[in-house]
Amino acid sequence: MSANTQALAYLVSAVLFIFALKGLTHPRTARRGNFLGMAGMAIAIIATLMGANISSYGFIVAGVAAGAVIGSVVAFRVQMTAMPQLVAALHSFVGMAAVLVALGTFINKRAAGELNGVLMGELSAGIIIGAITFTGSVIAFGKLQGILSGAPVKFNGQHALNAVLGLATLVLGVHFALTGSISSLVLMTLLAFVIGVTLIIPIGGADMPVIVSMLNSYSGWAAAATGFTLHNNLLIIVGALVGFSGAILSYIMCKAMNRSIINVVFGGFGSGDGGGDSGAGLAAQKGVKSAAVEDAVYWMEDANKVIIIPGYGMAVAQAQHSLKEMMQLLEARNVEVKFAVHPVAGRMPGHMNVLLAEADIPYENVLEMDDINPEFPSCDVALVVGANDVVNPAAKTDPSSPIYGMPILEAAKARQVFFLKRSMRPGYSGVDNLLFYQDNCSLVFGDAKDTIEGMVNALKGAGH
Repeated sequence: MSANTQALAYLVSAVLFIFALKGLTHPRTARRGNFLGMAGMAIAIIATLMGANISSYGFIVAGVAAGAVIGSVVAFRVQMTAMPQLVAALHSFVGMAAVLVALGTFINKRAAGELNGVLMGELSAGIIIGAITFTGSVIAFGKLQGILSGAPVKFNGQHALNAVLGLATLVLGVHFALTGSISSLVLMTLLAFVIGVTLIIPIGGADMPVIVSMLNSYSGWAAAATGFTLHNNLLIIVGALVGFSGAILSYIMCKAMNRSIINVVFGGFGSGDGGGDSGAGLAAQKGVKSAAVEDAVYWMEDANKVIIIPGYGMAVAQAQHSLKEMMQLLEARNVEVKFAVHPVAGRMPGHMNVLLAEADIPYENVLEMDDINPEFPSCDVALVVGANDVVNPAAKTDPSSPIYGMPILEAAKARQVFFLKRSMRPGYSGVDNLLFYQDNCSLVFGDAKDTIEGMVNALKGAGH
């Protein structure tokens, strides 16, 4: 394939990737967006393999075959609940690939005597961004998988340490770019790996969806840096698309959470400890009310409007299909049923939307936080299915809470709240939920899927 033909193929791929991102902005067009992205990637791979600079296909075929087998096995076996940690793991692969490509290029170019200042600068950027992406993604994977605690790890002087490490890494990067020093290369790489750890360990559970999005952005910049190193224009374009889209998504999510990106990325930089006694400690003295499945069904079948709030617990229990059946039964009784989705519900952006779409729940029944919050005061029943932090009134009332200031779904304003929980354990952020102790809230304990199926059966029985 000639260079011009390859460039044209890359242009077509880039256009398809742009349309793919456009398609992914709405559930109705997401499937088409995925297909466009897959087509663009197929064209890009074929054009690259047919390029004039490919001299041997042995290692390429072996690598593609091994990756295809591993990727297929993982894709078929992974549960939707594990998708966020899989995404984090894939980000780590991109980061390490950027580091290895940069190191390999340095070794080859140094042996051939073809090093120059521009190339060395590209190698420095690729190694630093890639190394931070790799270790940061590994830590995020560990937190999401439960291997590491989801609680933030903080210590005195943490931000100063990160600043010193960052400055030292940049200085070493510049020195390496100017001199080609092996010592600077090694120290720069090691410090970048360390920064990836120190940046992510202070991130609390409530902010992990934003971090997954930020790591996605980092992986894009790592890919773009690799594109400069390999002189591959498409890799530069794709990396920039991923980098910018990830950064924009992170900004949107931070805005929805009343967080600043700086606050999240640096693990609560500048946040105070709040003041006064914790509202959770006072509320705990009141105890909680529990309810049976029949109690919830009694309220819902006589309701005018029911709002269902899905969370990670729904994903774990795979209860979305049972919720679809329950929605149909309630609608047959002229009950208006809507789903309320918080921007950070679950463990990654769009987690709940994907699960609800999987169950063929109509898109018009699924509303975002800003659209659904005004409807809670007119709602007869708010059914919380495995969500926690995103409905916690502590975000509005408790200045000492780690989630204080985060906009929430205002389920507490509904006439009656039924909270489906397996236990009294707090949410992923580790914060006690003040909604449990409100007079209009009752907890229905048990597996979410079993509980919803019980409600479905009760509704069917009541219909006879």
